[in-house]
Amino acid sequence: MKPKVFVTRPLPTPALEVLSSVCNVRSHQEDTSMPTSQLAEDCREAEGILVNSTRVSEEVLLAAPRLRAISNCGIGYDNIDVAVCNRRRIPITNTAGSLEETTADMAFTLLLATARRAIEADRYVREGRWERWQFGLMHGLDVHHKTLGLIGFGGIGQPMARRGRGFSMRILYYARHRTADSVERELGAEYTDLESLLRQSDFTSLHVPLTPDTRHIINGKTINLMKNTAVLVNTARGPVVDEEALVDALSSRKIAGAGLDVFEREPHVHADLARLDNVVLAPHIGSATGETRLRMATLAVRNLIAMLAGERPRNLVNPEIYS
Repeated sequence: MKPKVFVTRPLPTPALEVLSSVCNVRSHQEDTSMPTSQLAEDCREAEGILVNSTRVSEEVLLAAPRLRAISNCGIGYDNIDVAVCNRRRIPITNTAGSLEETTADMAFTLLLATARRAIEADRYVREGRWERWQFGLMHGLDVHHKTLGLIGFGGIGQPMARRGRGFSMRILYYARHRTADSVERELGAEYTDLESLLRQSDFTSLHVPLTPDTRHIINGKTINLMKNTAVLVNTARGPVVDEEALVDALSSRKIAGAGLDVFEREPHVHADLARLDNVVLAPHIGSATGETRLRMATLAVRNLIAMLAGERPRNLVNPEIYS
């Protein structure tokens, strides 16, 4: 008998066909996050869940006694109650390896768009305010030969470093663990502490998971270390930035600008951010290309099938359950 699985959002057809060939699949048909109570009800008989940006809480897990695998379609898994899964020996996987380059593309897009005031300039033209070429019109910031500071230096941080090198940037990074000498040499990256990185960087880009240690890693105190010409980019998780402190810094021009793809209370965006010209806002689309979303879904499906077959999966994020 095929194992029963529940999918929290519509999947691309090729990925769904692979999953349906092996499993009995039920899916939430709306491309929106599911309420906890609804997910708990829909997962009562499920042996596996393929989840995408929906909270898998203790309530959901307690309602699903047959559950034995959770496949997260994304890198971050702060939407899943890992502690409860560990107690029940439920493996969790993510889709690391499928979206890093694409997300780095987006981060660098935000960096460039903020530095060169691209969105503001587009709006200026569309609104019919451009009357003539002017020497002093919309000066932005050079990107080439500046210093790029990367907070987090893993699967997305390192591709960002490669993009920065293409602009002849100096690369600084801060991470919980220093990377190998060979990687530092290849990317021309210098390891430093957080305070030094913030003081020296012209552009600071965030590439850390959301954990108790990284929540509000960018706050009033750390922002005060930054140059008043600095730009902050966040494609990681919204709560790694204290949004109120960021609004204050942008409003007072304590820093020059910010490019944000994620927000502290998504989908709510701080009202003052939307009113500021020195911030570029995007609706959490870091991995949003057709090719990448198909890769993500396909990997999530393969991970789920492997777990349900009793195999130790690729992309396991809680290996402690096997110890």
